[in-house]
Amino acid sequence: MNSISPNGLGSSAERKARLHIAPSPGPHNALWYYAHYTGGYVRVARNAALIQLARYIPFLPLKHPLYRALGMRVGAHSSVALMVMLDIFFPQDITLGENCVIGYNTTILCHEVTRTEWRRGPVVIGRDVTIGANCTILPGVIIGDGATVSTMSLVNRDVPPGALVGGVPIRRIR
Repeated sequence: MNSISPNGLGSSAERKARLHIAPSPGPHNALWYYAHYTGGYVRVARNAALIQLARYIPFLPLKHPLYRALGMRVGAHSSVALMVMLDIFFPQDITLGENCVIGYNTTILCHEVTRTEWRRGPVVIGRDVTIGANCTILPGVIIGDGATVSTMSLVNRDVPPGALVGGVPIRRIR
């Protein structure tokens, strides 16, 4: 997080600079070619099955091995609530720091698709971070250690360590 915007958050441009952008290889919208970008249909089906299983398991020690099987980096004592939806195409691009809490029904995306292109970027959630329920985290975002994201927020830019943010899109609360 090199640059801080006037609202005390990282800039959208900084997040977007972390994204790898690839044009659609054919005449249809880019999502039709997901196997081309993701490693194939079997990999995506496997990811989807493991993520759906983890969404419903209420036992945290059972979730961690599932997430690690997807290639995620998962810190000790991180807690991922029920119904959290992880990116099925690129879960290996997600890092959860130690002792973080991801609230119910939050979505963590590592890709964006437009009609003409794919955008892919890592999501890094630091240590001791709290993310409220029903949040959406966009690709390329870094959430600093000790930060808090309030419920129902759209995280479209970096969050500095220790910050409290919320809203759609996020703004610094303190």
